[in-house]
Amino acid sequence: MNRTLALIPVVAISLFVSGVLLAEDSPFVGTWKLNVAKSKFTGIQPPKSQTRTTVAQGDSETVAVEGIRADGSEDGYSYSFNFDGKDEPIFGTDPFGADTIAHTRVDAKTHTSIVKKAGKTLYTSRAVVSKDGKVLTITSKGVNAEGKPVSTTTVWDKQ
Repeated sequence: MNRTLALIPVVAISLFVSGVLLAEDSPFVGTWKLNVAKSKFTGIQPPKSQTRTTVAQGDSETVAVEGIRADGSEDGYSYSFNFDGKDEPIFGTDPFGADTIAHTRVDAKTHTSIVKKAGKTLYTSRAVVSKDGKVLTITSKGVNAEGKPVSTTTVWDKQ
């Protein structure tokens, strides 16, 4: 009985440490600043600035984006996901008006997502971290909440 009780903290600590180590392996983790000059926006006004912060624990990641829109107003949204293809809620205001996002891992440096509003797909995205881990490129194509075509290629520099 005492051995079992003594093993519980050891197992808990081991699981926590392994989760942290797995999270550190994700090339998406960290703070990224949008390089507006290198990005391309069609059907949507480019923001003045954006910062994207990704944190991970185990196989899940949480993304928080904050910035200034083209009109000077503040922008911000966040979401968490597990790379399982399941819809997860978006908190705040996604630039296209979406309310859920679902991610799938393609490989260690690539993942895809499907972004929806009220269950209807608005757009799909593909996120790729460069071989050197310093640039994140996200390509998105679809429609906004009003059904107008939009596409973006956003380039993010690791901070």
